[in-house]
Formats: sequence, C-alpha cells, structure tokens
Amino acid sequence: MALAVLDRRHTVAKPGFNRWLIPPAALAVHLCIGQVYATSVYKASLVQHFDSSLTKIGIIFSIAIVMLGLSAAIFGTWVDSGGPRRAMATAALFWSGGFMIGSLGIATDQLWLVYFGYGFIGGIGLGIGYISPVSTLIKWFPDRPGLATGMAIMGFGGGAMIASPLSSKLLGIYDDNYDTATGIASGSAVAKLFVTLGLVYLVLMLFGAWLIRVPADGWKPAGFDPSTVKTKALVTTDNVSADNAVKTRQFWLLWVVLFCNVTAGIGILEQASPMIQDFFRDGSTSTVTAASAAGFVGLLSLFNLAGRFIWSSTSDIVGRKNIYVMYLGVGLILYAILATKGSTSTTLFALLAGVILSFYGGGFATVPAYLRDLFGTFQVGAIHGRLLTAWSAAGVAGPLIVNSILDAQGEPGKLNAGDYRPALLTMVAILAVGFVANLLIRPVADRFHEPRNKEDQVATEAAAPSSQDGDVAVKASVPLLVIAWVVVAVPLVYGIYETVVKAADLF
Repeated sequence: MALAVLDRRHTVAKPGFNRWLIPPAALAVHLCIGQVYATSVYKASLVQHFDSSLTKIGIIFSIAIVMLGLSAAIFGTWVDSGGPRRAMATAALFWSGGFMIGSLGIATDQLWLVYFGYGFIGGIGLGIGYISPVSTLIKWFPDRPGLATGMAIMGFGGGAMIASPLSSKLLGIYDDNYDTATGIASGSAVAKLFVTLGLVYLVLMLFGAWLIRVPADGWKPAGFDPSTVKTKALVTTDNVSADNAVKTRQFWLLWVVLFCNVTAGIGILEQASPMIQDFFRDGSTSTVTAASAAGFVGLLSLFNLAGRFIWSSTSDIVGRKNIYVMYLGVGLILYAILATKGSTSTTLFALLAGVILSFYGGGFATVPAYLRDLFGTFQVGAIHGRLLTAWSAAGVAGPLIVNSILDAQGEPGKLNAGDYRPALLTMVAILAVGFVANLLIRPVADRFHEPRNKEDQVATEAAAPSSQDGDVAVKASVPLLVIAWVVVAVPLVYGIYETVVKAADLF
C-alpha cells in the first residue's frame, strides 16, 4: 500500500546518511506549527469581526494549546512506535485542515467553527507535530541532546517570527482598507490568510516528513563513548517506561516546572501585539503603531528562537537543573521589573520581554534533554508527550489570567501599563513556585528502572559500534543537505530581516 512508506521500517537510514539532515526535517515542521504564537497579529480583527471580547477570542489560542498537550500525551506512544514520518505527515494534515475549517468559520461568522478548526483540529496537529521529531533527534545526537533538540524546537519559536510579518503583509494585500494603525482587517481578509497559510504549511511539513529518517540499530556518532553520559548529575544510563515515569515524583515536579515557566511566558505571547501598544498609550492613541507592534511580536519570536538554541545548548555544559534555576529565578526578577518599570522606555520594555521569552523558549527546548537525563531514551517521546499536558494547562491559565484581568480593567484599546501590573505580578508568584519545584528534583529511584533485558534494543542503539564512516556520510548527502537547509533557512532569514526592520522603530 502507498501508506506503507510512512511506516518506521521505511525510514531507517541507510549507510552514508548524514545526521545533519534531521534538524532541517524537524525545523520544516516546527517553523509551521510555531505560527500559533502569531495569533495576536489578527486577534483584534477577530474581536471586531465577531463583535466579541478578548477573552472569547483568546479561547481559540487556549483550545489549540490544550489540544497540543492532550494529543501529545495521547499519541506519544503511537508516535514512538510508528516512527516520525507517519507522525509528521499526520500532523501536516491536521494543522493544515485546522486552518481550512477555521477559515470557513470566519467566512460564515461561526466562531464555534474557528474553535473547532484552528483550536481543536489544528491543536491535534500541533501536538503530534511538536513531539514527532524529538526522540529521533535524541537518538541521532546522543552526544549533544540539548543542542539537537534546541535546533529543532527553536523552529517553533521562530514560526511566529516568520508568520507575524507575513500575516501583516498578506492582510494588507487581501484588504484594501487594512488599518495599519490598529492592525484591524476585515474578516474576509483573515479567512483568506488562513487558507494561504494552511496550504503553504502543508507543503513544507510534508517535505520534512519525506526527509526524516531514524538511525539503524547499532549506529552511534563517530568517536562517541556512551559511558561518558553518566558523568553529570541527574543523568542516568538506565531507562524508565512512560507508564512508570508518571508514577515518579520527578515527573510531576518537572510538570510543575514546565507549567510555571510556560504560564508566565504565554501570558505575554498571546497578548504581545496589543500589550506593547497599551503600555505606551497617550489617552486613546498609542505611540507604538500596529506595524511596530507586529515587529515586536517578531522580536519576541527572535528571542524565543535564540533562547531555544542558546540556552538548551548551554544546558549540555551546565546541566538541566542549573539552567532552569536561571530560567525561573532570573525570570521572576525580570517580570517584576517589567511590571514596575516597563513603561518608562520602549527599549527597556522590549529587552525585558525578549529575555523573558528567551527563558520561556529555552525551557521548552531543554525539557526533552532533561527527560532523557532523568528517564533515559526508552519511550522518551511518549514521556515528553505526557509532560506536555503541563503546556495544555498553562495554555488555559496564562491567557485566562491576563485576559480576565484586562477585561476587568477596561476595554481593548483603552488600557494602559497600570492595567497590566496585577497580571504581571501574578506571573512573578507563579515563577517562584516553579523555582522551588526545580530545586526539589532528584535522580529517579532504581525501582522505576526497566529490567536490562527490556532495554536491549535501546542499549544497542546507544552503545554499539558505528557501521558508518563519518567522512563518507558527509560526502554522500551534501546536495540534499544544502537543499534541506536552504528550504528552512530562507524563511528564517526573511523573518529575521522583517523583525529587525520593523522592531527598529521601537528603539
């Protein structure tokens, strides 16, 4: 059958395959699903189109994030057993389909269809797409798990950096009366935007699915000694199943850590565009234009992207627990400064929010490696999927805290910096809880480890001699390697350029 090509057995890499093809395959998916962080660009348009409130429109985003976590938890074992290609292709269909159904809901003035399409259906695509390359990356890069997951998951943060300016340009094309000052476009323009993004994302995600491979049994990087992974604190060479992992104290402490870090960051992301305009409002007029606000969203995505790569790579050196001490401890201090001094300067506001978002992104990119350290590589994808229910909960809590407080303070377009202060100080308290939870994490008890005879395949993949010659592997894949990286690099360069140009007005 044609669908058999999606099975794991058809994705096992042959001798000569270059492992550096795996990051662009993962990026092709994550750059697309990362669009979810750019919803604030057309949020005001949907509020006006449906004559609704910030809270009700914010539910679209919350449903998507809830479904991300739930689908990741439910389908985590299925993703591991069926292989990354099947999972990535499935994610492409759901994510693209969510845009199409959401577009129909906007065009027909049916808000529930947007909830169902972009939120529910698209959210399933988010969850499956998010976890599909993680365990594969860890197996290809056992020597640098933080760097590997950071390279891929940084795409999720960079997705909005691309989608934000692109969405603004497309809205201007689809609506001749697009108001660049307020960022409000007609409902039909937003509907057309959804169709365009859905089609583009479908093609790019299927490219990533075609490119992905899993390592053959016995493969390891040239010169890698598996015995060295035990030299750092909290790193185990044993393995824990997904069913046993959820019975451990460590899993739930890390769940709390992720929930707190995500809740704090997502509150800014979901409200980013109107937030910076409200912080610098003079009466009914903001000194920050809608175009600059869209640039701010892109700037946050740039910090989000950079944090996912830089901080997760740094965790390979300093350790996962120590890097989370920084994420949460320094993060709560920066949040407090943002709440009290953020309105004094757009430069200060943008930099504070940017660093906070770099910690937010770094937390996402580091957590798969943290899980690998605590629970081993056996079923790490399924464990990661279950942990992402913390993201689901945070996807509700973060926007709900911010939007409900803002709705109580006044109407959209009439808010100011003081109206945001209670929400921001609430985030300080939430980060403090996560800080304490991280300090309490200890190695997993031996009773939760899998018997060695159940780990034969895992151990073989991690420790057996490599059957490939490194130089031959590089030479065999150079043309495809170049093409793959160009495909993901071009939109990234576009996003960075647009972000720098538009964000320049903030400084």
